[in-house]
Amino acid sequence: MQVRFNQLGGHLKSGLAPVYLICGDEPYQFGEAARLVREKARREGFDEREILDVDAHFQWGLLAAAADAMSLFSARKLIELRIGNGKIGKEGSEAVRAYCERPCPDNLLLILAPDMDRKESQAQWAKTVDSIGGVVQVWPLKERELEAWLGQRLQAAGFQAGQGVAALLAERAEGNLLAAAQEIEKLRLLHPPGPLELDDLLGNLADSARFDLFALTDAALSGDRARAQRVLSVLRGEGTADVLVLWILARELRMLAEAAGALARRNSPASVYAAHRVHRMRQETIERALRRLSTARLQELLQRCAKVDRSIKGLAPGDSWHQLAVIADGLCGVRD
Repeated sequence: MQVRFNQLGGHLKSGLAPVYLICGDEPYQFGEAARLVREKARREGFDEREILDVDAHFQWGLLAAAADAMSLFSARKLIELRIGNGKIGKEGSEAVRAYCERPCPDNLLLILAPDMDRKESQAQWAKTVDSIGGVVQVWPLKERELEAWLGQRLQAAGFQAGQGVAALLAERAEGNLLAAAQEIEKLRLLHPPGPLELDDLLGNLADSARFDLFALTDAALSGDRARAQRVLSVLRGEGTADVLVLWILARELRMLAEAAGALARRNSPASVYAAHRVHRMRQETIERALRRLSTARLQELLQRCAKVDRSIKGLAPGDSWHQLAVIADGLCGVRD
C-alpha cells in the first residue's frame, strides 16, 4: 500500500502493517515517518528494536535469523533494516521477499532506504512489500503542498492562522522543512495559542528557504519571474557555482528549442520529450512556455548562454550572475 507522508498518521491509527518501507530524499519527512512508525510500534508492544545495517559485506541470512530469534526482553520486536545506498541486490531481494511470504505477527520489519532510486522502487522486492505492508515515499513538498502542510502544523500547535500566514512561512522555508518546523516551535514560544496574523510574524521570521537547480527552471517555465529571481538569489547566496546554474538553464533552452523546431515542422514534440527524459507532468508547463517563446527568442537566449560561458571562463567581460538573471527573465517571457 502506498502511503503519503501526510497520510501516515491517520494510517497508523488503524493499526500496523507487518512491513514498512520508507524511502526518498527529503530528510525531515524521512525522519518523521520513521519516528511515527517507531512510536506506534512501542505503543503496540514492540519494545525491543534490532538494527541491521546493510553494507557491501552484509550477510542477508541475518534478516531471517533476526526474524526467527525470540526476543529476550519483549514478546514483540521491531527489526530495522537500514539500506544505505538504496540497493539490496539479488540476495537481498530474495531475503526480503522470503520474509514477506511468512511475516511473523510478533515482529515488525521497518526498511529505511533514503537513497533508493526509481528503478529500485520498481523491483520485485519493493512490490512485495507494497502488497502486504506500507510504502512511504518522501520528496520535497511543492509550494501549495508545503503551505497546506504548514497550515496543519500551525493548527496542531494551537494556532488559528490568519490569511497569508502559512503562505509566508512556506515562502521563507521552502525546501527546508526542518527550518519550517523550527519556526513554528519558535512561534509557540513567542505567542500564546489562538489567532496568529501576519503582523505576528514580521520581524520574527528567518529566511531559511533552500532550492535546487530544478526549482529555477520550474519557476521560469511557469513564467513566474518573481519566484525565478528569488530562487536565483538563494542559489547564489548558498554558494552554488554559476556554471551549474548556466548548465541547467542552457539544458532547458536546448530542449525547448528542439521542441519548438518539431512543432514548426508540424511534428509532435514527444520524441524530444523522450530524448530529454521530460516527465509527463512537466509537459503541459513546457507547452505553455513554447506558446510564450518563439524559436528566434530561444536561439537568442542560447546565444546569451554562450556569452555567459565565456564570461565564467574569463574569456569575456561581464557579471555572470547578472547575465544569468537576464536569461532567467527571458525564459519567463520578459523582454530586456
